[in-house]
Amino acid sequence: MRRILVATSNPGKIRDFIGAARVHGVELDVLPEYKQIEPPEETGETFEANARLKAEYYSHHVPAQLVLADDSGLEVDALNRAPGVRSARYATDEIGYAGPDIDDRNNALVLERMKDVHGPQRTGRFVCVLALARDGLTIATFHGKAEGRILRELRGSNGFGYDPMFFFPEIGKTFAELSAEEKSHYSHRGAAFRKLLDWADQNQNQNQNL
Repeated sequence: MRRILVATSNPGKIRDFIGAARVHGVELDVLPEYKQIEPPEETGETFEANARLKAEYYSHHVPAQLVLADDSGLEVDALNRAPGVRSARYATDEIGYAGPDIDDRNNALVLERMKDVHGPQRTGRFVCVLALARDGLTIATFHGKAEGRILRELRGSNGFGYDPMFFFPEIGKTFAELSAEEKSHYSHRGAAFRKLLDWADQNQNQNQNL
């Protein structure tokens, strides 16, 4: 079984990854002592730049091991693709909020700024870039995207972040209304992770050392 260490403590992300990895014989573990490692400053201007930065940084802490990091977020067309790479800290950067319920404040800020945007203009997408690194070098990156619509209210309790406001027309639900299995199939993170798993299968078939 192939083993990949995931540089996150976010239970939602871990759940998404495990849901997609199950049938590929890939073992996922959280990076040992992840919470005790001082995080890097995310200075990249793109999702890929930040994903690579994090994967390379954390891989130095576990020599010879494969480390997976992601950068992901919501792009809202009417907000010039904000929150974008600042999705996790949108309310912090915009209004200086630093409390514990940052997801709620992020959601509230997006909805407030979208209050005068109607119908066809309420489009957006979730974007995810995964980076796989070993010993400080990125081996590969994988991109995923999910196109949808921003609702005027929050729906569902299964997701995290902006999931409750992101409506996915293909199945008529928000991402927070999806089961773990559904989300792994439809989400941006699931799409990127399936590309990683396909890459891992191909390299395994070619007898390369993963």
